[in-house]
Amino acid sequence: MLDVETFGEGPPVLFIHGSVVGAELTFRKQEELTSRWTLILPNRPGFDESPPLERNDFEVEAPLFAELLGDGAHLVGHSYGAVIALLAAAQRPEAVRSLTVSEPGALRIAAGEPIVDELIANGERLYGDPDSIPTETFLRLFRSGTGSSHETPDELPEWLAHGVDLLKSERPPWEAEVPLDRLARTSFPKLVISGAHSPAFEAVCDSLADAVRGERAVIPGRGHTIPGTGAPYNERLDSFLEAAELRRT
Repeated sequence: MLDVETFGEGPPVLFIHGSVVGAELTFRKQEELTSRWTLILPNRPGFDESPPLERNDFEVEAPLFAELLGDGAHLVGHSYGAVIALLAAAQRPEAVRSLTVSEPGALRIAAGEPIVDELIANGERLYGDPDSIPTETFLRLFRSGTGSSHETPDELPEWLAHGVDLLKSERPPWEAEVPLDRLARTSFPKLVISGAHSPAFEAVCDSLADAVRGERAVIPGRGHTIPGTGAPYNERLDSFLEAAELRRT
């Protein structure tokens, strides 16, 4: 059973964080949403108090988060968590009130675009022999490739080193086969957000929004770490969730 914290009042919103850091740090700037929404913040396997898997894998994790949708919730995913959210939404569409994803790592959605293919190739080189790369170096290379705005200290604290260990062993997100046709046939609203820092992620988000017939937004300022923009992200998410609720009623 995943470690889950719940905050706020109002319709439920299930958030799924990405790699390296857990839910509390990823979504720390979303506290202001608790006045209107109930924020459900699970930690992925191996993070904080959530029991680890032998290997983190979007395909294995998706059913865990699909179950957390309960009788119905809005679903929000970032980065690796956005890949999980896409798969979970396809598994239980009847329980999804809306779907918001920011820069999912499912890069093959835009395979064939040279800039995307290059990012995949770089990722495959990084993951070719991860144990041979020092922890701090691996994290810096990963964050550089994704455009993360998180600072990487010279000496990693234990919790961050643990996050890198999970990162090194998890299944690469570009291997995901997202059921785009199935998602396109669902009736819940969809929002795809990018951070205006990477042509590759812009291409992925453009392709995804087109394929699933979703809304498209660009929120610059923090690179890949889009929830970290705080107010701009919160305002766009809040308005989208409110419109989805009105549509339901």
